[in-house]
Amino acid sequence: MSSFSGRIATLIGPTASGKTDLALELARRLDVALISVDSAMIYRGLDIGTAKPSVETQRTFPHALIDIREPEESFSVQEFCTLADAAVRDAIEADKLPVLVGGSMMYFRAFREGLADLPSADPVIREEIRKFAAREGSDAVHQELTRIDPESAMRISPRNLKRMERAIEVYRITGKPIGTLWKKRALPTAAERFDCELVEFEMPLMSRQLLHERIESRLRGMFAAGLIAEVRALRARPNLSRESLSMRTVGYREIWSYLDAHDDHVDEAQVFERVLVATRRLARKQLTWLRQWSTLNLIEAASVELMIEYLER
Repeated sequence: MSSFSGRIATLIGPTASGKTDLALELARRLDVALISVDSAMIYRGLDIGTAKPSVETQRTFPHALIDIREPEESFSVQEFCTLADAAVRDAIEADKLPVLVGGSMMYFRAFREGLADLPSADPVIREEIRKFAAREGSDAVHQELTRIDPESAMRISPRNLKRMERAIEVYRITGKPIGTLWKKRALPTAAERFDCELVEFEMPLMSRQLLHERIESRLRGMFAAGLIAEVRALRARPNLSRESLSMRTVGYREIWSYLDAHDDHVDEAQVFERVLVATRRLARKQLTWLRQWSTLNLIEAASVELMIEYLER
């Protein structure tokens, strides 16, 4: 039996902080099962802009929950938890250490803390909200959320249309603020579901300047690898639109919008700057999530050796 029996490891951090490289190094040293916690890597065809591990890398170090949906399809937090739970159980049965790695904070929180008893999406209500947003703008949507659910409005940025949409939808279906329903758990915590210990690592904190430099360097590599061409190929898919959930991913959203307006003459430097700003904003949001999770007892993953030391205790 593995010396890590009864444990699940997680590795979390902002975009471009080096999570994948560290997880791969851990996989070279230990018998682990890597499980992706990335809301964009689940989609086939979103490869360059998500920094998805290469086919060769995945062949050597398989990752669960990568390339499991077409970009036209939707995917919910509840679906993630169901599939992540199955992947963890498969790893445990194979006597491997489950290692969840990624930067989708909402997915991590749901896996760790359990799911609320929230209603399923209502396509009619969602379409109404989206039409309202298109007509009146995101600030008007935030004002509506403030009217019906001021607590959620204080937590959700007016730029985060997806989260505002869900909060308003839940209120219209149930008549209750989404925060109230979050307090009623329909799915227990991970520790309860698996009767195990979560060993939770976070990427080492770095200065804002260094993180921005890493983001810019990685983004330049993405553009050199053909990110714009990748988005063009996705735009050519007949049933995919920039309103699709997959296309709300940072990078894809900005490039698609730019191509809609300037497809006849693309200024790559201008597109790059738009994506760079959006990616830096994403990193700030991820770091804010981490700071707000006061209940998390995160261990700094300063090195693979340190991670192994903690795991072997």
